[in-house]
Amino acid sequence: MNKYNVLKRIEDIGIVAVVRAENEEKAKYIAYACMEGGIDAIEVTFTVPGAHRVIEALVEEFGDTLLVGAGTVLDSETARAAILAGANYIVSPAFDLNTAKLCNRYQIPYMPGCSTPTEIITAMEAGVDVIKVFPGDAFGPSFIKAIKGPLPQANLMPTGGVSLDNVDQWIRNGCIAVGAGSALTKGSKEDITKTARQFVAKIKEARK
Repeated sequence: MNKYNVLKRIEDIGIVAVVRAENEEKAKYIAYACMEGGIDAIEVTFTVPGAHRVIEALVEEFGDTLLVGAGTVLDSETARAAILAGANYIVSPAFDLNTAKLCNRYQIPYMPGCSTPTEIITAMEAGVDVIKVFPGDAFGPSFIKAIKGPLPQANLMPTGGVSLDNVDQWIRNGCIAVGAGSALTKGSKEDITKTARQFVAKIKEARK
């Protein structure tokens, strides 16, 4: 899948499910639940042992019906392993120039965590398309409006602190999408599906 299509799908749905599953079966369980709730973008964090195998399993199971990304990618070596496993996009807690170069080389979207205007501008100058505002809960939705004032061209996606109670504020303040972890992926399959539907509905409403 080309870079444009990946970014377009993430923006269209408006949310990425951050999955910290301890094995392939748990990851598939969460993925199925999210997809039934209307969320077709999953980020498998590399804090999970054997994360590359989880990515491979999800790609094999779902193909292009599910966007599978790699999260908590700290360096270009890990990014390369994730891309070889089939990851459609790379997410990091901080900006890394070598990772940006590698992702640009293979035309894979790179979403590094940034928390200051300087970091955001540095990442954008390195070819980053979407900035992961991290940690989101340290700033809150008002931070987005403050950044979009001088940097209206920045595509921002907060992770950390995103919940059903505030997702509409993040979107209304200018985010193209959000990342949601435990607020979305905890509980039974039915719980996750119900929460996914609520997130999707709130995002749609906020965009009207």
